[in-house]
Amino acid sequence: MAIFKGAGVAIVTPMKENGDVNYEKLEELLEEQIAQQTDAIIICGTTGESSTLTEKEHLDVIRFTIQKVAKRVPVIAGTGSNCTRTAVEMSKEAEEAGADALLLVTPYYNKATQKGLIEHYGAVADAVSIPIILYNVPSRTGCNILPKTAVALAKKHKNIVGVKEACGNISQVAELMHLADGILDVYSGNDDQIVPILSLGGVGVISVLSNVAPKYTHDIVAKFLDGDVAGSCRMQLDALPLIQALFCEVNPIPVKEAMNLLGKNVGPVRGPLCAMEDVNRERLAQALKDFGFELA
Repeated sequence: MAIFKGAGVAIVTPMKENGDVNYEKLEELLEEQIAQQTDAIIICGTTGESSTLTEKEHLDVIRFTIQKVAKRVPVIAGTGSNCTRTAVEMSKEAEEAGADALLLVTPYYNKATQKGLIEHYGAVADAVSIPIILYNVPSRTGCNILPKTAVALAKKHKNIVGVKEACGNISQVAELMHLADGILDVYSGNDDQIVPILSLGGVGVISVLSNVAPKYTHDIVAKFLDGDVAGSCRMQLDALPLIQALFCEVNPIPVKEAMNLLGKNVGPVRGPLCAMEDVNRERLAQALKDFGFELA
């Protein structure tokens, strides 16, 4: 059974102007997401700036989110690392805190081999009992989980149950679905490929777009799963200009800027990320207005 079906938000980590985590604002965002029918909260992923949170901050944000969500929707904790030992320890802490599942990005920078990935993910899977979603985003990590590797892991470890697929290669996703033959749930990791991946048998999306349009993103998936493929496809296509604007600079720079433009006041990104270029901010603001938003 899937950890969730639908649209899970890869939620931002709001910051104060001095760069500290803004827990009051995070609670506000969590409540808004749940009220807008988001199907799962993914905390401390790429969009949550996990790579620039200290280990203490990282675990504190996970614990805070689990406490505030209080089982109303699944909380999936990003606990991946480019160090296997760190990934194991973070994953154990998240499980102890009450996370419903884990999202484990491929080890970045190291450029692990497929054998190394099997050993890395196997070590985490053996250390915890809660479900694990593998996160494949080679454009950021320099490391690609091949379909046969993901399937081998799922066959060996019963708690490896899903893949967030952000490779961008629909042919690779099709091969994964073919080889998996139902033993792995696949989530789109790209907002512009929600419907294509659903059409191959995917069960949802782990979404950046959901930060600004949670109900809309939920409805894209819900319509498809309810059989309204044409309606789902229309929503996907209508959202493309906004999705493209949300990725005109590296994530999460644009989505945080979008939320600030909408008056959500989620604060700055942490270095080495920086404020958007003016031309891209103007493009983003226009895309938000064209989508129907009123700017603050």
